[in-house]
Amino acid sequence: MQNQTVQDGKMIAIISYITVIGTLIAFIMNQNKHNYFASFHIRQAIGIFLLGLLVNFINRYSNFDSLDMILGIGVFILWVIGLIGAIKGEEKLVPLLGQQFQEWFRNIG
Repeated sequence: MQNQTVQDGKMIAIISYITVIGTLIAFIMNQNKHNYFASFHIRQAIGIFLLGLLVNFINRYSNFDSLDMILGIGVFILWVIGLIGAIKGEEKLVPLLGQQFQEWFRNIG
Protein backbone atom coordinates (compact mmCIF):
# COMPACT_ATOMS: atom_id res chain seq x y z
CA MET A 1 0.00 0.00 0.00
CA GLN A 2 1.36 3.40 -0.93
CA ASN A 3 1.34 6.20 1.59
CA GLN A 4 1.27 9.53 -0.20
CA THR A 5 1.12 12.02 2.67
CA VAL A 6 3.72 14.73 3.02
CA GLN A 7 4.07 14.35 6.80
CA ASP A 8 4.89 10.66 6.51
CA GLY A 9 7.63 11.32 3.93
CA LYS A 10 9.00 14.56 5.36
CA MET A 11 11.68 13.00 7.57
CA ILE A 12 12.91 10.78 4.73
CA ALA A 13 12.96 13.78 2.38
CA ILE A 14 15.08 15.83 4.79
CA ILE A 15 17.49 12.93 5.40
CA SER A 16 17.99 12.60 1.63
CA TYR A 17 19.78 15.97 1.53
CA ILE A 18 22.27 15.14 4.32
CA THR A 19 25.28 13.90 2.33
CA VAL A 20 25.23 11.03 -0.13
CA ILE A 21 25.02 8.59 2.77
CA GLY A 22 21.81 10.31 3.87
CA THR A 23 20.46 9.92 0.34
CA LEU A 24 21.26 6.21 0.43
CA ILE A 25 19.63 5.82 3.86
CA ALA A 26 16.55 7.74 2.68
CA PHE A 27 16.33 5.53 -0.40
CA ILE A 28 16.44 2.38 1.76
CA MET A 29 13.90 3.80 4.24
CA ASN A 30 11.51 4.63 1.39
CA GLN A 31 11.63 1.16 -0.19
CA ASN A 32 8.82 -0.16 2.01
CA LYS A 33 6.76 3.03 2.23
CA HIS A 34 6.96 4.22 -1.40
CA ASN A 35 6.03 7.73 -0.32
CA TYR A 36 5.79 10.00 -3.37
CA PHE A 37 6.95 13.10 -1.47
CA ALA A 38 10.06 11.31 -0.19
CA SER A 39 10.76 9.85 -3.65
CA PHE A 40 10.52 13.33 -5.20
CA HIS A 41 13.18 14.70 -2.83
CA ILE A 42 15.39 11.62 -3.13
CA ARG A 43 15.49 12.17 -6.91
CA GLN A 44 16.31 15.86 -6.42
CA ALA A 45 19.07 15.01 -3.91
CA ILE A 46 20.62 12.42 -6.24
CA GLY A 47 20.64 14.94 -9.08
CA ILE A 48 22.26 17.62 -6.91
CA PHE A 49 24.88 15.14 -5.68
CA LEU A 50 25.76 14.05 -9.23
CA LEU A 51 25.88 17.69 -10.35
CA GLY A 52 28.26 18.35 -7.45
CA LEU A 53 30.49 15.50 -8.64
CA LEU A 54 30.52 16.98 -12.14
CA VAL A 55 31.44 20.42 -10.79
CA ASN A 56 34.17 18.84 -8.66
CA PHE A 57 35.55 17.09 -11.75
CA ILE A 58 35.53 20.39 -13.67
CA ASN A 59 37.23 22.16 -10.74
CA ARG A 60 39.94 19.54 -10.58
CA TYR A 61 40.86 19.62 -14.26
CA SER A 62 40.43 23.27 -15.16
CA ASN A 63 42.25 26.48 -14.40
CA PHE A 64 39.19 28.72 -14.22
CA ASP A 65 39.16 29.56 -10.52
CA SER A 66 36.31 32.10 -10.77
CA LEU A 67 34.10 29.75 -12.78
CA ASP A 68 34.88 26.89 -10.40
CA MET A 69 33.83 28.97 -7.41
CA ILE A 70 30.63 30.14 -9.11
CA LEU A 71 29.66 26.57 -10.06
CA GLY A 72 30.36 25.34 -6.52
CA ILE A 73 28.24 28.11 -5.02
CA GLY A 74 25.51 27.31 -7.54
CA VAL A 75 25.39 23.65 -6.48
CA PHE A 76 25.30 24.72 -2.83
CA ILE A 77 22.37 27.05 -3.52
CA LEU A 78 20.49 24.23 -5.28
CA TRP A 79 21.11 22.01 -2.25
CA VAL A 80 19.78 24.68 0.12
CA ILE A 81 16.67 25.22 -2.03
CA GLY A 82 15.99 21.47 -2.06
CA LEU A 83 16.52 21.12 1.68
CA ILE A 84 14.26 24.07 2.48
CA GLY A 85 11.57 22.62 0.21
CA ALA A 86 11.75 19.31 2.10
CA ILE A 87 11.58 21.06 5.47
CA LYS A 88 8.56 23.13 4.38
CA GLY A 89 6.81 20.08 2.95
CA GLU A 90 6.84 21.39 -0.63
CA GLU A 91 7.52 19.54 -3.85
CA LYS A 92 9.61 22.39 -5.18
CA LEU A 93 11.86 21.63 -8.14
CA VAL A 94 15.37 23.01 -7.89
CA PRO A 95 15.96 25.72 -10.52
CA LEU A 96 17.32 24.85 -13.96
CA LEU A 97 17.67 21.07 -13.63
CA GLY A 98 14.95 19.97 -11.20
CA GLN A 99 12.56 18.74 -13.88
CA GLN A 100 15.38 16.84 -15.60
CA PHE A 101 16.33 15.20 -12.29
CA GLN A 102 12.75 13.97 -11.94
CA GLU A 103 12.78 12.59 -15.47
CA TRP A 104 16.27 11.08 -15.39
CA PHE A 105 15.73 9.33 -12.05
CA ARG A 106 12.00 8.56 -12.38
CA ASN A 107 12.57 4.87 -11.58
CA ILE A 108 14.21 5.72 -8.25
CA GLY A 109 12.01 5.84 -5.19
